[in-house]
Amino acid sequence: MDADVIVVGAGLAGLVATHELTRRGRRVAVVDQEGPVDLGGQAWWSFGGIFLVDSPEQRRMRVHDSVELAWSDWQGSAGFDRLDDEDTHAARWARAYVEFAAGEKRPYLTELGISFLPTVGWAERGDLTATGHGNSVPRFHVSWGTGTGVVGPFVDSALRAAEAGLVTFHHRHRVDGLVRTDGAVTGVRGAVLAPDDSPRGAPSNRDVTGEFTLSAPAVVLATGGIGANHEMVRRYWPERMGTPPSSMITGVPAYVDGRMLDIAADAGVRLVNRDRMWHYTEGVVNWDPVWPGHAIRILPGPSSMWFDALGRRLPAPYLPGYDTLGTLRHLRTTPDIAPYDHSWFVLTQKIVEKEFALSGSEQNPDITSGRRSAFLRERLLSRGAPGPVEAFTTHGEDFVVADTLDELVGRMNALTDAPPLDPALIRGQIEARDRQLANPYSKDAQVQGIHNARRSLGDRIGRVAAPHRILDPAAGPLIAVKLHVLTRKTLGGIQTDLGSRALDAHGEPIPGLYAAGEAAGFGGGGVHGYNALEGTFLGGCVFSGRAAGRSLAGTV
Repeated sequence: MDADVIVVGAGLAGLVATHELTRRGRRVAVVDQEGPVDLGGQAWWSFGGIFLVDSPEQRRMRVHDSVELAWSDWQGSAGFDRLDDEDTHAARWARAYVEFAAGEKRPYLTELGISFLPTVGWAERGDLTATGHGNSVPRFHVSWGTGTGVVGPFVDSALRAAEAGLVTFHHRHRVDGLVRTDGAVTGVRGAVLAPDDSPRGAPSNRDVTGEFTLSAPAVVLATGGIGANHEMVRRYWPERMGTPPSSMITGVPAYVDGRMLDIAADAGVRLVNRDRMWHYTEGVVNWDPVWPGHAIRILPGPSSMWFDALGRRLPAPYLPGYDTLGTLRHLRTTPDIAPYDHSWFVLTQKIVEKEFALSGSEQNPDITSGRRSAFLRERLLSRGAPGPVEAFTTHGEDFVVADTLDELVGRMNALTDAPPLDPALIRGQIEARDRQLANPYSKDAQVQGIHNARRSLGDRIGRVAAPHRILDPAAGPLIAVKLHVLTRKTLGGIQTDLGSRALDAHGEPIPGLYAAGEAAGFGGGGVHGYNALEGTFLGGCVFSGRAAGRSLAGTV
């Protein structure tokens, strides 16, 4: 045997499983098709959001949270409706995860040196119903160091274990199949790829230089999702979401290709909920790309006005920061706008300075560096927009800036071949909303949401601009942003039990095979159901990788 356990995938879930195994003295072979520069995988690029319940950070912000409230929100968002089949294990994982988020999760991370910004963000505010999708309170905890700060301790653990002889890295080894002996998975086989010195995240070659086989009593599949494989995204695009856009931009590196999911299925592993996905509608083309079609998601505050491709304001609850998939469904199923692949934000300089954050470790150097002084200087004391945001307004091909609305709409029309936007139509909608700011009793749902958001101390301090008229010259200049669909996550995957054991077509554990992270739908084949509450993807990798490592440590 080459190891006690083979972990396929050197992203966050695989490294967490490796950490749990090596701290108990088990030998691990880590296999990944990329080189050592990409240790940490997709999570390295993330904003580092972590879903926590009833945390010290929430309590300091006067946010009252509980397991009961979080579980109610999770169930309303997940909408589990396949409980006798595909959601059987996912629902159990969901309950366990919410309890983890309210209990062991924070101390587990802080013991590894992971800490959080003092403010708590309010992501996915929801569909404006008490029992439906969304977070009732702010729960989005941003890690100091962003995604790099979350991944770092587990990378360091694996490197220390390698020095101690407990980890063997097999970089540039692409797994093409599972090895089975008497029904049990006993190893992996595949191709050795040529060396490649491409920088982190950039595409690497797929030139085959040889073959390999590795053996072990158990294998963990932690190979991620499908976000960079647009063909696979289209193949499983759910009918309820209309038709996929003819053009999409990509929020993950090219190696997030989903190929291991089909390989696992061909080996008899049960894949479930493949029609559940998580893609963003606020994507913009990166002016300084790392991978093909490199996209950045705008993390918006609640104040930007959102218009469809024909210049009509999106109805509630399809407001910035509220209901990601509801908005995507609206844009893809409304007959007269479904043929178009874009929508628009219209906002002011005052809004962009306070409310625009950009997803990704490289777009948040002040937080990624972990320097508190840099964060205070950039986010709270600066008079302008954060540097990376300002760079997009200056260089981004999807951003236009103007002093007057007529000029702004003219520049918006220059960015698209769609029917030209009517300045009078857009002006009328903006003026109607602006009138609702004249008193505190607005009937406009978005204005109500702005006032409600500012009741959260964290949002008031650093995330939500003071209410003002869009057409107030003192708040300008005006800014418009052309928004695209950005591919990101698959919410389904390999069905697993609570020990992360992979199941077969009959729902029985396959001896020797485990799965974790996005490949397993973050647990159970779809812990999120139909909707995510955000801050749950990294945490899902941690929780499922931890479960796989601990389960295996007791059996190998």
